[in-house]
Amino acid sequence: MINGVNFLFPVLNEHLRLSKGIENAYAYLKENLECPFDMTIIDNGSDDDTPKIGKALEEKYPEVTYMRIEERGVGVAFKTGIENNTRDIVGYMDIDLSTDLKYVKKMLEAFDSDPDLCYVNGTRFSKLSDTQGRKWYRKITSKGLVVLLKSVLKMKATDAVCGFTFVRKETGERLIGECGNDKGWFYTIEFLLRAERDGIKIYDMPVEWQEDYNTTVNIPKTIKNYLSNIKRLHKTFKEESR
Repeated sequence: MINGVNFLFPVLNEHLRLSKGIENAYAYLKENLECPFDMTIIDNGSDDDTPKIGKALEEKYPEVTYMRIEERGVGVAFKTGIENNTRDIVGYMDIDLSTDLKYVKKMLEAFDSDPDLCYVNGTRFSKLSDTQGRKWYRKITSKGLVVLLKSVLKMKATDAVCGFTFVRKETGERLIGECGNDKGWFYTIEFLLRAERDGIKIYDMPVEWQEDYNTTVNIPKTIKNYLSNIKRLHKTFKEESR
């Protein structure tokens, strides 16, 4: 039986979505989860009203914690959240809740029913997934990334950046000890690839996913970061295999 789960919400200048995201997630978790839960807002140096909103949510809900770090990047937030986690299961969700909340319960049921399962990776690209509202250019960049990861880094999963990743506490601690120092989205990709290389049991879980048109992701910058990190990690994996 799972004794608790910690939901990490990395945010940067999310004053327009933070309150709605936390309120909606909290309402679902309170009604549907039988185990204790934490909700950790990890602020990557926001310079808008995000800190004020985050602190107000922390005061409103005992399960919510607002954490401020000055370094920007989802990777930094994800790593920090795992390092400070005390629950059996820890993982992150995008604050826009693009992945339907019902998959939280499905994720926990998967962990609870299989003691050997250590990693749940949400995927938008499984044949059983349902992705809505995806813009054509984001489809190209996302699927292009998957093709590159499979061809260059031998990824087995069908998606790497769905924004819905959960692991057992010990697995998360092990993987952050193995991963590099990238501060952005690629950290979460390396996290998955390391788990695959370690032979960790992973459930590539199909989800229902809705595009958020107010995304703050800088696509050209993100693509450049992906390409440079794929090259770096390919070299690292080759050296480690010698």
